[in-house]
Amino acid sequence: VAADEGILHASGSGVPPVTKDYCIIYNSNWISLPKTLDNATFETLENLTSTVLCNSTDVPSDIMKDKAVVVMRGNCTFLEKARIAQRSGAKMLLIASKSRLSAVSDNKTDFEDVTLPIALIRYNDIVDMQLVLGNEVNVTLYSPPLPEFDYSMVVIFLIAVFTVALGGYWSGVAELENLKAVASPGERETRWKKEENVTFTPVTVILFVVICCVMLVLLYFFYKWLVYVIISVFCLASAMSLYNCLAALIGEIPFGQCRITCSNKTIEVRLIFLAIFCIAAAVVWAVFRNEDRWAWILQDILGVAFCLNFIKTLKMPNFKSCVILLGLLLLYDVFFVFITPFITKNGASIMVEVAAGPFGNSEKLPVVIRVPRLEHSASTLCDLPFSLLGFGDIIVPGLLVAYCRRFDVQTRSSSVYYISCTIAYAVGMVLTFIVLALMKMGQPALLYLVPCTLITSSLIAWRRKEMKKFWKGSSYQVGWRP
Repeated sequence: VAADEGILHASGSGVPPVTKDYCIIYNSNWISLPKTLDNATFETLENLTSTVLCNSTDVPSDIMKDKAVVVMRGNCTFLEKARIAQRSGAKMLLIASKSRLSAVSDNKTDFEDVTLPIALIRYNDIVDMQLVLGNEVNVTLYSPPLPEFDYSMVVIFLIAVFTVALGGYWSGVAELENLKAVASPGERETRWKKEENVTFTPVTVILFVVICCVMLVLLYFFYKWLVYVIISVFCLASAMSLYNCLAALIGEIPFGQCRITCSNKTIEVRLIFLAIFCIAAAVVWAVFRNEDRWAWILQDILGVAFCLNFIKTLKMPNFKSCVILLGLLLLYDVFFVFITPFITKNGASIMVEVAAGPFGNSEKLPVVIRVPRLEHSASTLCDLPFSLLGFGDIIVPGLLVAYCRRFDVQTRSSSVYYISCTIAYAVGMVLTFIVLALMKMGQPALLYLVPCTLITSSLIAWRRKEMKKFWKGSSYQVGWRP
């Protein structure tokens, strides 16, 4: 039996009245709710959460007459509660649950004699309702249709394309400096000391994908412990990444370069303050990470810095390694989103479960870009208040974009590979959003991003008759001259 998401609109007794919306779960086979607030009827709420209403003697019948009543879930069925409430003259039955909201299911034929609306609501929302709106509250239920498109996707799109483009460009700048150092023996040793890049070979690519698979499965089974490990790693890695990104910008500013000496080493004072700032940003996010009003901004800033630093630092040596990495991660994404529902006991995707927090875990993995949904809907209140894009959907195609940018630098090809691959990434993101809007379900973005970027890069190399050099990568770099 399908469960439907709806909205409980609550209004206080003040002047002007304070209002607030809460998530409800109901069954559209039992009753249909109005689609707009204009057609909804308000009822006075009677808080009876001290009882489970499994027996008609639990509450005097006159207390429920002509009111919306809320009771605890308890051990008896929804049907028993509904019949007791209806006989007592209640106009609406809300059942408060302290656990995760689940499907409201029972036989449809058993409810043919029940006419009052029945909905499941979080117990914490009832507590919040009393704190925010007071003891005299009027409520109504409605279920607006899902919006065709949420404009938060535009923000996600801009963040993703900006990060991939900037990460690729930064990687190209580093490559140009490396090649200049190779051509100038006096700078070579200094440059190699500064170089912090890690190169992926086909073997390390396969090992990396295997580790990703193992980590995802471990998260699925041991989420409530490993989530804090991931949070700790993210804080450390994002602080270092933010420092590297901002240090690169500060290095271009010819002011405030005073230094201090410690243990025969000199360091710029401004870099010390920058390190303190980056650590403080990560700590603030860790402390307030569950504050939905503004913590998402800090998480996105740290996340973008992490992705930029990853794209710049991790070098793909050739197009062959790019094809292996993107191809394997495409299969990884599709398997854990579309195939695992046929394997798991509850029929849920392992990828979606881990992203949402299995078994209703309140802690979420900080491996996504989050933007609050701009369109009001029941889904926004119930389980998806944010539009999400995983870091992998930025980093993985970003590594190919970075390789294209470095290839442009090495072959002096006027950024044709870099620009084409960046545009292909943007097209893949648009295609992802179109399929998302049509299918109304989460999509593995790599399913669309990988073909778009790989095919585009291959076509450019084939058209320019450079496929052999593009495929083999760094073997031809020795001949570069400034």
